[in-house]
Amino acid sequence: MVAGAQQTVTVGRQVRVAWPVILVMMVASQLGLTRSAFAESLDQEIDRLKADVADLSQTLYQLEENVLYPVDTQVAVFLTLRNREGLDLDSVELYLNDTPVASHLYTDQERDSLKQGGVQRLYIGNLPHGAHQLKAVLTARSANERFVRREATHQFRKRPGESRIQLSLDAAAPDYEPVVSFQEWK
Repeated sequence: MVAGAQQTVTVGRQVRVAWPVILVMMVASQLGLTRSAFAESLDQEIDRLKADVADLSQTLYQLEENVLYPVDTQVAVFLTLRNREGLDLDSVELYLNDTPVASHLYTDQERDSLKQGGVQRLYIGNLPHGAHQLKAVLTARSANERFVRREATHQFRKRPGESRIQLSLDAAAPDYEPVVSFQEWK
């Protein structure tokens, strides 16, 4: 047999076995390993490889984030609900310098998460230093069952380093009129 050749052998009732498998089984039997000990060592090796793959995946993700979103030009926009009972959010559209950058339709589960105090990252991207405009368009159903659509704009200056902007929604009794506010995090 030529080294590296992929051949199969018919064993018993037409079972085809590849030469490398037979070789591994012969080596294992020569070493005196029982089938369970051999399987256990393979399981340990597989677990080690899975852990290595997970570590490499995390490292790759971090490198990708650094390349795609350098800290010096990074802008992130987050959404929170101030009054958690005043609005049932349907959708949010986000525009940066009149260019659409994010759009999201909410599921019941996502609405519940926001009502429990969750924070949603609506957008992350890069901007050059200088003046910019952020516009949010939201549609929702207020606690008094009215459908509402609101637009709000926010002028801000991008400075070196990370910029984080919080978009907060509020709708207080008795009229439940939505109020959109922006806050820049330092």
